Amino acid sequence: MRRDGWAVPVYGEPTPAQAAAHAEPAPSVASSVASPPAAGDPSANNPHFERLGGSPAIERLVDSFYARMDSLPEAAGIRAMHGPNLAPVKEVLVRYLTEWTDGPQLYSVERGHPRLRRKHLPFSIGAAERDAWMLCMTGALDEVVTDPDLKNQLTRAFLKTADFIRNDKGSSHDHHPR
Repeated sequence: MRRDGWAVPVYGEPTPAQAAAHAEPAPSVASSVASPPAAGDPSANNPHFERLGGSPAIERLVDSFYARMDSLPEAAGIRAMHGPNLAPVKEVLVRYLTEWTDGPQLYSVERGHPRLRRKHLPFSIGAAERDAWMLCMTGALDEVVTDPDLKNQLTRAFLKTADFIRNDKGSSHDHHPR
């Protein structure tokens, strides 16, 4: 058995049961926002996806987000983490945000569990990168989302998720001293 408590089978990989027990939870707005709508609130049974405006609003949000990433000097560092053609990553983000906001499951059926931290490990993501990402996203939210309560909920959820992805030394998620 390894120090982290995982039993190591012959091939050195965790068993499926162990992997499931240690898997990252799939983040969603519902799991990222501290307080769900109160009972009796008209939005209580209306997922964020619908409140946002469905697929057209998600697509506008993603377009606005990447337009800011392309144009804001503060976002140059995170823009450099992407290839020159943003079309493929825009499509992935549309699919991810659709599912993240409780819309149709477009991301996981095609790409599996998001594993956001793992997928972003090749990039150094600290407070500056998180803040640049949030600058682009809050600008996009300001442009696309008209409901102030929904905008606040989404902003808090995005910030929680963006902070979760940080992998810099000293972040709250750095469990392995370097």
